Amino acid sequence: MLSRVLSSAVLGIDAYIVKVEIDIAERGLPSFSTVGLPDIAVKESKDRVTAAIKNSGFRFPTTRVIANLAPADIRKEGSAFDLPIAIGVLAAMGQMSSAKFEHLVILGELSLDGGVRSIRGALPISVGAKANDMKGIILPKANAKEAAVVEGIDVYPVENLNEAVDFLNGDGDIPPFHFDIQEAFNQNSEYPLDLSDVKGQEHVKRAVEVAAAGGHNIILIGPPGSGKTMLARRLPTILPNMTLDESLETTKIHSIMGLLSADVALIATRPFRSPHHTISDAGLIGGGKFPRPGEVSLAHNGVLFLDELPEFRRNVLEVMRQPLEGGSVTISRAAASISYPANFMLAAAMNPCPCGFYSDPTRECRCTPSQIQNYLAKISGPLLDRIDIHIEVPAVKYQDLASTVSGESSSSVRQRVQKAREIQIQRFKGTKIYCNANMQPRQLKKYCQIGEAAQELLKIAITRLGLSARAYDRILKVSRTIADLAGEESIEAEHVSEAIQYRSLDRNFWTYG
Repeated sequence: MLSRVLSSAVLGIDAYIVKVEIDIAERGLPSFSTVGLPDIAVKESKDRVTAAIKNSGFRFPTTRVIANLAPADIRKEGSAFDLPIAIGVLAAMGQMSSAKFEHLVILGELSLDGGVRSIRGALPISVGAKANDMKGIILPKANAKEAAVVEGIDVYPVENLNEAVDFLNGDGDIPPFHFDIQEAFNQNSEYPLDLSDVKGQEHVKRAVEVAAAGGHNIILIGPPGSGKTMLARRLPTILPNMTLDESLETTKIHSIMGLLSADVALIATRPFRSPHHTISDAGLIGGGKFPRPGEVSLAHNGVLFLDELPEFRRNVLEVMRQPLEGGSVTISRAAASISYPANFMLAAAMNPCPCGFYSDPTRECRCTPSQIQNYLAKISGPLLDRIDIHIEVPAVKYQDLASTVSGESSSSVRQRVQKAREIQIQRFKGTKIYCNANMQPRQLKKYCQIGEAAQELLKIAITRLGLSARAYDRILKVSRTIADLAGEESIEAEHVSEAIQYRSLDRNFWTYG
């Protein structure tokens, strides 16, 4: 007795069809084996499936059962194969019809009483099912909104095994779940934070605006309590609004990690990820025995914030070079090589010295110049060169704290940022570059030409600060962004002058070196 049921699994951020084949021997001792490179969770499905079938009022075979998951050369993970295996066993025994199996993808984890629990990766699986011309998808009710984001495929939510069997037998009707993606996108696009919450720090807000306008990485240097983290958390609120394509791609990554609740089907705001400094390199970049996305991928299309940057282990920081330059992460293992998108803005924060009070006018710094130099040297030169903007964040003055005047809102700053980004999108039309921070040498030469006054200013700064070639490029990119914010076609000396001011750590290295 043989049956075939279609299911699906995720590889990277994309899904592929898995054929679940069930064979029940006519004779033999009772046994249940699963083949097709299953992991432990898949192997354990035999116990869940057996209990769920019996507790749902169906007969379970008393002979040998083999479940094959094809293609057999790709490792299968997770508990989503419980429901298709159970359906396949019942079909092979003749306890239900298999007429609807051909164009339906079936997924779900089974509880021992036959209930269907939520799974990971419902969105990419729904996308993959549509791409493979499937008519519909049967999955847990908790994942219905997430899967229904994809238009053009019917989503049938079920709560238990009996409900799924009745629907496939034609004894029960489950209307396709409909979801207004545009309404959900609009409802979820509001940020709980606002830049107007920050008191004072106008020059730092300006630097944050420049960073957002050009997609530049930024590091905030200042004493404890100066508002570095507060400013960084509000950086996503002034970035351009997410497009629907960006939202879907971001949601797919969070779906794979099981980070979406049943109420949130679509991520419509820029992600903000802030891992602790004890994180491992695999946790930050992604990896593990079976590769999973890391924090850099969860921050895709958003902001990755590293607080207390020098406290991160050096090897953890160094592995960020690839995603900072390429916008993606490739994780290679013996079984497979998987790429995850990682196009994010890096925002970092640090104290100016070990005690934290070097730049604080009201508290005395106890650190020696060599201690400060050693503290700053924890961040490697190559990584520092990949951060376009270094800005000092001084302690907030009392008059600013006591002021009842609200600062500029995130929405008004976002409008200026959006206009600058539109200029850049038009400038780089026809290429894979969408913001100034991603310019390559060819674009730098074409779009970042400066006059004699600006050239002389830049020459003095480079000579005195001993900046690297990459830092020189960073200054030009930031200058281009400042000009875009001002609506200027050409880069003027004042734009270059402001960009040079955003290299604080270069000046500190020069001072203590």
